[in-house]
Amino acid sequence: MKKNELITLKIEDIGVNGEGIGKVDGYTLFVKDALIGDRAEVKITKAKKNYGYARLMQVLEPSCDRVEAKCPVARQCGGCQIQELSYEKQLEFKEKKVRGNLERIGGFAPEELDEVMEPICGMEEPFYYRNKAQFPFGTDKQGHIVTGFYAGRTHQIIPNTECALGVKQNREILEMIVDFMNIHHITTYDETTGEGLLRHVLIRYGFRTGEIMVCLIINGDNFPKSEKLVDNLREIPGMTSITLNVNRERTNVILGREIKVLWGQAYITDYIGNVKYQISPLSFYQVNPVQTENLYGQALEYAGLHGNETVWDLYCGIGTISLFLAQKAKQVYGVEIIPQAIEDAKRNAALNGIENAQFFVGKSEEVLPQYYENYAKEHGGEKAYADVIVVDPPRKGCDETLLETMIQMQPERIVYVSCDSATLARDLKYLCENGYELKRVRAVDMFANTVHVETVALLSKLDVDKHIDVEVTLDELDLTSAESKATYAQIKEYILEKFDLKVSTLYIAQIKKKCGIVLREHYNKSKKEKQVIPQCTPEKEEAIMDALRHFKMI
Repeated sequence: MKKNELITLKIEDIGVNGEGIGKVDGYTLFVKDALIGDRAEVKITKAKKNYGYARLMQVLEPSCDRVEAKCPVARQCGGCQIQELSYEKQLEFKEKKVRGNLERIGGFAPEELDEVMEPICGMEEPFYYRNKAQFPFGTDKQGHIVTGFYAGRTHQIIPNTECALGVKQNREILEMIVDFMNIHHITTYDETTGEGLLRHVLIRYGFRTGEIMVCLIINGDNFPKSEKLVDNLREIPGMTSITLNVNRERTNVILGREIKVLWGQAYITDYIGNVKYQISPLSFYQVNPVQTENLYGQALEYAGLHGNETVWDLYCGIGTISLFLAQKAKQVYGVEIIPQAIEDAKRNAALNGIENAQFFVGKSEEVLPQYYENYAKEHGGEKAYADVIVVDPPRKGCDETLLETMIQMQPERIVYVSCDSATLARDLKYLCENGYELKRVRAVDMFANTVHVETVALLSKLDVDKHIDVEVTLDELDLTSAESKATYAQIKEYILEKFDLKVSTLYIAQIKKKCGIVLREHYNKSKKEKQVIPQCTPEKEEAIMDALRHFKMI
């Protein structure tokens, strides 16, 4: 295969990013915008030894699952990677994506997933669901002001004021701003020179309240004749907040830190369930309110709260999940790294009269371990405890230090909300190797017509003391009888309490192997060749041996 070669192929599969996959004489090609079942003419754009990439030139025979895109610039924009795939097949693709990651990365058996996976939660209306949009402004080659969205992996603006995923009020607002700028000769920001005024316009909409926010992100101190623009925007029903955000940095980051109110208030309000939230330009708030209520409702169901539980909500943002949980818990603790988000969380708690939610600023992977350590010091060795821990981390998933602390706190249930099923699978594997069992999993389609999918999973603590010992020969099991006596987390906790030493999973595995305990893969191995593997010190080996004897493993 050579670059620029035209070939015809049948698309037989779909990749994790929504690209079609086909083969020619055993050579695999990835084709953006192609769908399973398409017979298409494609042009090779990059050819590697065993696979390549191609551009869709024309569909010769369309897939039976192909539909006409609602948005005329869907392919150019790239924001809706699978808008031309029927919604039924979109849901099937996303469910398969989550399941595939749980099998391949998490190591969960197909029959186990048959038991725990629940049907994906789809949308009744997979369009016009986004309550937030950030529109870049620029000038085209003819000198006309344009706004829309960046084409995939570029900063080329595809003009579009009527995104099929956004609310219909966006178009009126954007066209009003463009007309105003043309009349008063207001410039757009130029990334190359760093000159020009208007960079982006942020629009937020409250689905339940009907409140609208418009935030102008500018490369300067003020917006010329802003009072006239305000007068125009105020005529739009629901307009509640008009603000300026100052960002003079030469950066791809959209929002700066400084907010100036031009009219109204600095926030709008909206509801998830019966919990009311204040949302500022800088607030993180889920963009699909309809599915957010379903997602959080699922998380609340999985948490199994009855009113007496202590709950930790890690990566809590502005307290969206925390306050949802606080309605049925005794006490909720939320942790978030962004100070402004925590201020919003406290304000939202007060707004709803919720007094059983407390919030901490900091990294979850630092705050929870420090809390656990300090609690023991301040309470005579008593361990900090949580009935339920809820995590909703960024795409990179949870830090191993955080996972380890969660295991040490031994909550009865862990509810994991994930925006990336690959890192979810990795973290679930770790938790299930250290005393937890996967009980329920459900994908939720928060981002219809895109390849992204949210997932919520429930893990339940295994009670080692209630396990029944059965005498069997070792070759009947993958797991030896000695190895089943205690989890890695229990061994670590015993050693920390008795010897005040921290030992790694790797060291425990080394000493288990030395003692003849047959091992499964309990710890991550580096894929680098000739890597130097640290060896357990004599002091820690003695402590681990003591723990193995304590748990009657040797």
